[in-house]
Amino acid sequence: MVSAPNQPVVIGPARGTRPANRRQLIVAAAADLFYRKGYTTVGMGEVADAVAIGPSALYRHFRGKQDLLVTVVGDALHTIDSALAAATADSIGASVAAAALEHRAVGVLWRRESRHLSAGNLFALREVTHRVVDRVTELVRVRRPELGATEADLLARCVLAIGDSVSFHSQSLPEPEFRTLLGELIDATIDAPVSLPDNLSADTAKSGIATTGSRREKILTEATKLFAHKGFAGVSMDDIGAEVGISGPSVYNHFPTKADILIAAVYRGDEWLRMDMTRAFAQATDARDGLDRLLRSYSAFVFENPHLVQILLSEAVHLPETERHRARASQRAYIGEWVNLARQVHPAWGPVGTRIRVQAAQTVLNEIALAARLRTRAGVPDAVRVIGTHLLAISEA
Repeated sequence: MVSAPNQPVVIGPARGTRPANRRQLIVAAAADLFYRKGYTTVGMGEVADAVAIGPSALYRHFRGKQDLLVTVVGDALHTIDSALAAATADSIGASVAAAALEHRAVGVLWRRESRHLSAGNLFALREVTHRVVDRVTELVRVRRPELGATEADLLARCVLAIGDSVSFHSQSLPEPEFRTLLGELIDATIDAPVSLPDNLSADTAKSGIATTGSRREKILTEATKLFAHKGFAGVSMDDIGAEVGISGPSVYNHFPTKADILIAAVYRGDEWLRMDMTRAFAQATDARDGLDRLLRSYSAFVFENPHLVQILLSEAVHLPETERHRARASQRAYIGEWVNLARQVHPAWGPVGTRIRVQAAQTVLNEIALAARLRTRAGVPDAVRVIGTHLLAISEA
């Protein structure tokens, strides 16, 4: 579960030149900056500098930063939609893989930055995402006609999550090896055995009703939910205090700054995952069993803590620099433990390809757990975990 990489990409031409594809260069530069640094921290001047033009020239192409974000995300989504419109049931893996690698940033940008879109722009882009899901669902049902509508829809969303997974890491393989591996992972997902109730009814299990008496814990819990829903930059101390029933300034009695709350949330998520991993290792009988236990513990974590998962995926960009580097290093080390186990189970797998597989399995679990309509539905957590075992070929070991 690693957030977007932080290496800049050189986009622009020499200052003073007038390339014919200036608009495309602006979009590419904005996508890179939004991806690495976060939409709220990037100014139009920074985008202009990246393509070696003045701000006035930039505004001739785009009315403002919101317009630029809509274009960055919209262009990618429309390209993916067009590619899938031409796909067949047999070529779905190759089509999704190619589109995902062509627009590698779109997964992070949609997950993290779509909250900054206006209601009208968000509605329009969601229409495109719904159409993409419908296209993949239809292709899945052609390939597996025995599936019900709910099962095909779930598999389609998992297929698209595998495409999105490349947005959350910087691993790469020579082409066509990368596209081939992603296509194979998508095929493994489509072929996975899933069984869901036709009505996809909500799970009737009741959540706990006990609450903590600690004010600090309440602040951390409610702030995590707010950060997940609105983004770190969109939440004030007054917002947090209101959720807890205290004034905004009273929050400072428990946390010196808003950033300290985010640090505590990220640290908690990281420690939770590591404790679960240690338990899985202690109970495992061999590497295959250890990998299976690790997958199960991660699945339980993401479905029980969707708000914390959202924080870990999208808000680390707002951490102070030292904490941001620490969080990324910790997340990479955690994934490294998965890779180590998976390579013990599958010695022929290379380290980069294995990491790509692990990221795909984790992203499938993350994306379904973050879909409020799906995560509480009967059978969905188990079905997605089974898909994870196919992505890591655990049952084949």
